[in-house]
Amino acid sequence: MSTGGAFPVEVTRLQRLRDAGLAAVVALLLWQAVVWATGVPPFILPGPWRVAESLVANAGLIAENAWVTIAEVMIGLLLGAALGAATALHLMISPLARRLVLPIMVFSQAVPVFALAPILTLWFGYGMASKIAMALLIIYFPVVSTFYDGLRRTDPGLLDLARTMGAPPSRTLLFLRLPAALPAFGSGLRLAAVYAPIGAVIGEWVGASKGLGYLMLLANGRAKTDLMFASLFVLALFAVVLYAAVSAFTRRMTRWASETTDGA
Repeated sequence: MSTGGAFPVEVTRLQRLRDAGLAAVVALLLWQAVVWATGVPPFILPGPWRVAESLVANAGLIAENAWVTIAEVMIGLLLGAALGAATALHLMISPLARRLVLPIMVFSQAVPVFALAPILTLWFGYGMASKIAMALLIIYFPVVSTFYDGLRRTDPGLLDLARTMGAPPSRTLLFLRLPAALPAFGSGLRLAAVYAPIGAVIGEWVGASKGLGYLMLLANGRAKTDLMFASLFVLALFAVVLYAAVSAFTRRMTRWASETTDGA
């Protein structure tokens, strides 16, 4: 019975991989068709094969800069998720924090985060710190808002039962609100996985000496469009892998939350 139950899941995963591969092939064919049909010069739009050649020829250079961007994204993602989760929990347990912090957070969203990149570069310099701060800022609000919303939407019946049985607020938060809010927290993490690379690369565009964003600007300034596209391809591939990893983690987390809630 267990094998039969697991088989559809494996089929679904294989179908997703097949569909993703098919979509990638179609996109590459359309890309090449546009190049052939328009006759556009390679320095404006190189074909997929030319980009692949540049990726191989500059593999060392791209890898060196990719590791910098990956480190910035991962550190920013971990710090932003931890800080966002801590903020949401604090908002849940502190009425004073809700009155003071929530209006500030909402007001802060009126300021475009991208406009802060030059200021962060001025404050933290051209190294990794300013890019990590940019990635952290861009994912902080989505994590806080989704997790806090999940904490507030716990099943009222379970909360009434906990109050009837005399459960203290701390145990209610730990064993009822927190497990019930993990799916919402997972949604925030998936959004963070999408936004974090954007924040890091924008920070590199403003001012950096390493990273894929810096390499893209350098290649663009030297009219090496194939290298720019190769760097963009590596960045997109990393973003897809990061999103898939975060999605797998959130599925496990949601499964644990369901078991915890059922057990409670």
